[in-house]
Amino acid sequence: MDMTADADLSTVPPAPPEEIDVLVVGAGISGIGAAWHLTQRLPGTRFVVVEAQDGFGGTWRTHRFPGIRSDSDLHTFGYSFKPWTGPPIATAAEIKAYMGGIIAENGLDAHIRYGHEVLSADWSSVAARWTVTVRRRDSGAVVVFRPRFLWMCQGYYRHAEGYTPSWPGMADFQGAIVHPQTWPEDLDTSAKRVVVIGSGATAATLVPALAGQCAHVTMLQRSPTFFRTGRNAIELAETLRQLKVDETWIHEIVRRKILFDQDAFTRQTFENPEKVKAELIGAIRALLGPDYDVDTHFTPRYRPWRQRIAFVPDADLFHAIRRGEASVETGEIDRFTKGGILLKSGTEIAADIIVTATGFHLSVMGDIPFSRDGAPIDFADTVTWHGMMFTGVPNLAWVFGYFRASWTLRTDLVADVVCRLLPHMAAKGAREVEPVLPEAAKGLNGGPWTDPEDFNPGYLQRDLHRLPKTGPGAAWRHSQDYWADKDVFPAIDLDDEALRYG
Repeated sequence: MDMTADADLSTVPPAPPEEIDVLVVGAGISGIGAAWHLTQRLPGTRFVVVEAQDGFGGTWRTHRFPGIRSDSDLHTFGYSFKPWTGPPIATAAEIKAYMGGIIAENGLDAHIRYGHEVLSADWSSVAARWTVTVRRRDSGAVVVFRPRFLWMCQGYYRHAEGYTPSWPGMADFQGAIVHPQTWPEDLDTSAKRVVVIGSGATAATLVPALAGQCAHVTMLQRSPTFFRTGRNAIELAETLRQLKVDETWIHEIVRRKILFDQDAFTRQTFENPEKVKAELIGAIRALLGPDYDVDTHFTPRYRPWRQRIAFVPDADLFHAIRRGEASVETGEIDRFTKGGILLKSGTEIAADIIVTATGFHLSVMGDIPFSRDGAPIDFADTVTWHGMMFTGVPNLAWVFGYFRASWTLRTDLVADVVCRLLPHMAAKGAREVEPVLPEAAKGLNGGPWTDPEDFNPGYLQRDLHRLPKTGPGAAWRHSQDYWADKDVFPAIDLDDEALRYG
């Protein structure tokens, strides 16, 4: 008789800890990139990727709202090692197919454990290892990994819930209130009046996707946002394909051209912000016509690039507005009503469905409790080294991408350092490494992770106090300049006095 079915699982002894070289947390764009680099550059490394969701994709799996697409071009959001052959602005399905190809082509599935949620991570100075406790979501069983190195690739926001402000009267509204991050699969928008609160990349994607699929969609914003428009195509890539150039060459050439242009544009936003502002707003005015109130609805109060500039492919948002299928309201919310939203101006917007495209909750290290020899680690008390390692935290790297360039660019740069650092430690006979501030800087109050005068989206402002600090000199900052980092990171001296080995 088989007694296992009736056994009390609480009496089943836990599996022994799994001792490995590297544990990668997250199977999104950063984690899959890390796995590829470990496989290709450090063959034989014993590593595991743990992912809380039931499949790979990260952002592109979490978000399932209508029209979900990238707001970065895939020639730079894609990896340096895998040519992108589709349109530069891609759908979530296209991005997941691209990532799935990398997993299949490189046998990465053998390393990935889906449905594994990290509960805690503790560094042992005696063992020189992390003890990472993980819960399997299918069975609730707890498993333990003991890696020598921890590579945090879990992203920068909470996947379980988005950020929705609390407005008066929300309980009075008789329709549905939906956040894009938790979009209901059965939500029917046909013949419904939809209000999308927000004007970032998510709203700019949702509004044209809903336009024509509902009675009317209104983008409600507290203040205007900068947008860029253009064809969802790269002429240079099209020309090179006509010339039968190999896709690997096309990928590298187009990638370099886009990065060159992005660098020039970014520098212009600092050196000639009013000129850039006039050009961006002028393009919108040309699309919407002379009678549209561009000054009210599409003229931001801040200089370009203090917040992310969303790219609108083929100007679909603005064409929806011109067709009358979508509209924009600018003003502050006074309260929700039974039938919609009342603005402080007195205007009431009728709605059957309200979508709160109001951002997300910042996640610092996946909101995982970290400790060192049992003592809690507060990352807000640490100082970052190149935005990827932290004082007082051994054998750990974090991928936190760029605000003004594609996230994946930094994924590749961090991977370069980690894949040099691990064999460097082995050659030195070192079991651990951590950044150490210069003596002159110890005890000084560090600056914020990013300067609010430089970049200040809401999600950063709400939780900036939770992020690591910056210190003196470029090495102790999280640079937002990819065009400098692409030369700095490969040249980092791993025997620099900023790194202490033991």
